[in-house]
Amino acid sequence: MSAYRERNKPAHSTLARAIALALLVTTGAASAAQFDYALYAGIEHSDNITLSTNNPVSQNVFIPGVNFTYSQLGSTVQAKVAGSLEYRDYLGNTFDNQTQGQLAAQANWTVMPQRLDLSVEDYAGIQPVDSLASNAPNNQQQTNVLSVGPILHFRMGDAMRGQAEVRYVNSYASKVKDFNSSRGVGAFRLFRDLSPTAQISANLEYQHVDFNQSLSGPNYDRIEGYARYTSKLAHFTTDVSLGYSRLKFKQGAGSDSAPLVRLALGWQPNLHNEVILSGSYQYADAAQDIAQQPYQPFLDQNQPVAATLQGVSVGNVVVSSQVYLERRLDLSYAYRGERFSAGVTPGYRRLGYINNRTLNQAGRSLGFNAEYRLRPTLTLSGFAYGEKLDYSTLNRTDKTYRYGLDLAHQWTPHWSWHASVTYQRRNSDAVNQSYHETAFFLGVVYRR
Repeated sequence: MSAYRERNKPAHSTLARAIALALLVTTGAASAAQFDYALYAGIEHSDNITLSTNNPVSQNVFIPGVNFTYSQLGSTVQAKVAGSLEYRDYLGNTFDNQTQGQLAAQANWTVMPQRLDLSVEDYAGIQPVDSLASNAPNNQQQTNVLSVGPILHFRMGDAMRGQAEVRYVNSYASKVKDFNSSRGVGAFRLFRDLSPTAQISANLEYQHVDFNQSLSGPNYDRIEGYARYTSKLAHFTTDVSLGYSRLKFKQGAGSDSAPLVRLALGWQPNLHNEVILSGSYQYADAAQDIAQQPYQPFLDQNQPVAATLQGVSVGNVVVSSQVYLERRLDLSYAYRGERFSAGVTPGYRRLGYINNRTLNQAGRSLGFNAEYRLRPTLTLSGFAYGEKLDYSTLNRTDKTYRYGLDLAHQWTPHWSWHASVTYQRRNSDAVNQSYHETAFFLGVVYRR
């Protein structure tokens, strides 16, 4: 166990620095800021904690944790932070105890009004070590992507304004060292307002990626030029980018180029219904996938972030140094009523890797969620999710299904208890990669 803890010290210290930095840059006028948190603790019982095909292990896990949010939209500092920190104590000692964290933070400090800003973004999370294996506790790692740099604003006449950016981006994974990189990013943008609600811009971006490990994928330069149109109306939002990208790999690995398309369309016909369509055709990599997408800005969300029971979850990013061409299309519909809320989220994604085609994949998914308030203090919620993932090079297909129910009782303004059950199953063509698990959770929550 001591060796395990030594190997994971960098992950814990990196996460701690990320959380500290995110909170540090959000300091400002207290009257303009809001900080919320939820403390929780509970026992989870799993009948297959190892997610094994032939050797399931039943075990209890003690899980204390905290979810926190910070929001500030002042004249000097604009920031939104949402994070979770969780400790998992495996009472049967099948795995070493783990401390895990998730963080999504964006902050902007106005150094000189309308002239100079300092931007900081940080994204931490848990991702699989081997994406072809199950997300058992020994196949998880801490990741972090940090971006920091100045933004210079300037005028070009009455109708045109410009923006120049320089950023340093660092990506880190606790186990897959191929992911670790340092990046320099430069961007030049021109903006023109078409109306009080619509804007068009021309964007030129350059990125140099330098991996820390000599055995990682080749270092490369990335150049993108694109036009972007945004519009925010009472019931419709539009964000569309069209352009071109070029990759230039080092170490004699050649080059590649492709069109660039990003879109996010939103329709809110009334207060109860909302439809969002988003998609992309672009080059991407694991660091970009972990970070917030540029066409889904965290700071621009109308809904304030809120601390809930939702703890740390394992993502689905293939953590590596490889670049891929991403084709993605997602649709979400949400209904929010006084007592009943529901949503549906179909999605499609295809990844075509440039230098190593082993993990080329195409996935289709469909998710449902619903919540019903049985009484003013008693809420029943549930979800269902299914995904089919095809690996063309490996001739492998994985089908994964997850279902769950949660019953929550709010017995005081600050205290509540939760009881939930979750079932998941994977059917895979690969040997020893199919499994099923049922997990029960019972816990209490204190919410500020």
